Amino acid sequence: MAIERRKISMDGNTAAAHVSYAFTEVAAIYPITPSSPMAEVTDTWAATDKNIFGEPARNIFGDTVKMMEMQSEAGAAGAVHGSLAAGALTTTYTASQGLLLMIPNMYKIAGELLPCVIHVSARCVASHALNIFGDHSDVYACRQTGFAMMAESNQQEIMDLGAVAHLATIKGRVPFLNFFDGFRTSHEVQKIEAWDYKDLEEMVDKDAIAGFRARALNPEHPVLRGSAENGDIFFQHREACNPYYDALPAIVEEYMDKVNAKLGTDYKLFNYYGAPDAEKVIIAMGSVCDAIEEVIDFKLAQGEKVGLVKVRLYRPFVAEKLAEAIPATAKKIAVLDRTKEPGALGDPLYLDVVTALATTGTKATIVGGRYGLGSKDTTPASIFAVYANLDQAEPKNGFTIGIVDDVTGHSLPETAVPDTSSADTISCKFWGLGGDGTVGANKNSIKIIGDHTD
Repeated sequence: MAIERRKISMDGNTAAAHVSYAFTEVAAIYPITPSSPMAEVTDTWAATDKNIFGEPARNIFGDTVKMMEMQSEAGAAGAVHGSLAAGALTTTYTASQGLLLMIPNMYKIAGELLPCVIHVSARCVASHALNIFGDHSDVYACRQTGFAMMAESNQQEIMDLGAVAHLATIKGRVPFLNFFDGFRTSHEVQKIEAWDYKDLEEMVDKDAIAGFRARALNPEHPVLRGSAENGDIFFQHREACNPYYDALPAIVEEYMDKVNAKLGTDYKLFNYYGAPDAEKVIIAMGSVCDAIEEVIDFKLAQGEKVGLVKVRLYRPFVAEKLAEAIPATAKKIAVLDRTKEPGALGDPLYLDVVTALATTGTKATIVGGRYGLGSKDTTPASIFAVYANLDQAEPKNGFTIGIVDDVTGHSLPETAVPDTSSADTISCKFWGLGGDGTVGANKNSIKIIGDHTD
């Protein structure tokens, strides 16, 4: 029987902070737009001993989170690494260039199998220009670190699946990068259901926590860490982590099932939405999934056979689970990436999908495209264009949507489309659009407020 949870209006950053506070003993932070409110509210709760409900701000261990602000994101990541090595469950929050500064320590945290979650409000990485808004160029840059990667589409999913990331890292020992779209999800306010920490405590593997603490550095039983190895043994030791990554998807599924049992939800590694006999399917992750669902609802009402696969667990990427989520009737598949990797044969999610479906024998035609770089709007018209592209005998590959590419001609043509919103669709208001992204900037310069909030 599903539990009852309190409903409260909050943005995505606050949802991430609320769920992470439960499992966090130490938070080492450095602010960067648009992730700063996660650290800010965590610090406020710890300092005032009042959480979002006005109750004592205590984690599942009954303690107040210990906060420390460093002098850069690199320092924050180093502090996270050291705190984990000492046996404290530790969290940080970041985005964009800040996340990139953490990469060296992320390799070490993953290599040492330390349970950790980095919450990321995914943001564009500066290239030809600075852009402080959302895309996935920062999280894609972390694919080689060894961190598992979990994606969410909206505020409720951050609340629900953020718990899965923390629970799975404790049991599986593989650290997690838990991400959602900067501004579009991090700063949008919606009324969602929030966890009671006693429900989270019931699911945590306390034996795994005890094992983590027993492995902590301690002068009473010294061990060798951080050695230098030559080619005679490095390769063998690097491969020794394989069993942990092989086991992790099942652990994530286990906790998704526990969350589903508590909440009445249906979270999976890959969630399908649409016609059971769909012939045209989009694969994507992040906030674009909500827009795609709106278009699918419209098209299903028109009798079209379309669908969407939402990627939840991006790393480790489980080919068999992806294949299971795609209807056997699918003939054409479009993979949407929110980044650009110049010079590559395709962008990251597209390459993963092509490889995964090649290994599982899927015969559908697969094309890839880019959307939403730097928070470029992805409207229903863009999604209609993607499905129209799949109607072609030879769909365009490497396409872009939401822009007119008059230089290389990669963009799909977009036309006026019907209103796809339903009667209960929530409209939003925008204000305070800021753009410098500096540390001294007002981190709450943007708010996106849904109608059905306080």
